[in-house]
Amino acid sequence: MTVWNVWEVTRGLRERAAASGLPVIDLGQGNPTDPTPGVVRDALAAASDAPGYPPAHGTAALRDAYSAWARRRLGAEVDPDHVVATVGSKEFIATVPWLLGLSREDLVVVPELGYPTYRAGADLAGCRVLAADSLTALGPERPRLIWVNTPGNPTGQVLPAEHLAKVVAWARERDCLVLSDECYLELTAPGSRAPSILSPEVTSGDYANILAVHSLSKRSDMAGYRCGFITGDPAVTARLLRRRRDAGLIVPTPVQAAAAAALADDEYVAQVRRRYAARRSLLTAALREVGFQVDHSEAGMFVWATRDEADTATATALADRGIVVAPGGFYGPTGSRHVRLSVTVPEDELAEVGRRLGAGGG
Repeated sequence: MTVWNVWEVTRGLRERAAASGLPVIDLGQGNPTDPTPGVVRDALAAASDAPGYPPAHGTAALRDAYSAWARRRLGAEVDPDHVVATVGSKEFIATVPWLLGLSREDLVVVPELGYPTYRAGADLAGCRVLAADSLTALGPERPRLIWVNTPGNPTGQVLPAEHLAKVVAWARERDCLVLSDECYLELTAPGSRAPSILSPEVTSGDYANILAVHSLSKRSDMAGYRCGFITGDPAVTARLLRRRRDAGLIVPTPVQAAAAAALADDEYVAQVRRRYAARRSLLTAALREVGFQVDHSEAGMFVWATRDEADTATATALADRGIVVAPGGFYGPTGSRHVRLSVTVPEDELAEVGRRLGAGGG
């Protein structure tokens, strides 16, 4: 399925679900629906008197809060000077090849199944793109950028530290940059952790040739605030900061204050982790009860499922029951027999999905 018709297909599925006569349950988007925590909203309001321009780098308070979070959550020592605030993670993903000056001679490697914006960002810069999970497929060619995503979208797969370490070692031998999109990093099951590319077992404290991308959209229900972060190789972050400042890619001052408050709020994130784990479990059980196979889906906010037929056939059948899902082919050709189901809706809606599937025979 080509990128240009993704939104057309999704709109058609929503229209079909609406025509079912049942209340529409939209599991097609990864859009948080739970309320933003009060501590974040209070911090935003307190900083709303902001007549001057915000720092492109990020305020010292925000970068210190991120560094403290990385130490607590990842066991990583991150110099606040090497942290850069971004206007959400999507903005950065879409612009980084351009900001780094890549062009049509340069190769960007993206996951075989992944967020379409990795490819879109490379396309905007005119780069060549290769979808590959095995770096041996590259042969002698040296890419400029390699994207990894853990926990993954759409699959919810967590990449082990050993795998990340091998990718980093491979990239360092060839002097290319590994970018790790970790916006679902904290949405693991309670008591479990997903390793980061910044984790000591991956890097031993050496951040050369790596860049981590983090976001508050999912872990703090702040998608509407648009705030994320990059950190890693000091030379790369410094270069990106200069170019981002020139381009005016800057997070508003009140949002930076709200983001600092969110980074310090570990208890809310623990609640989010429990919430999504319960929802994943509920939806997974309902799907398996009617014959779906669920693959990976151990973290994040999605369930990756198949009943061994074309993704559009599954999506259409579910739309006829008032349930909207994303066809897996949106995320790469190898996903064309899967669908992605979001668990951002409340538990009562997920329970209703189970009832509809049971009544309809799957």
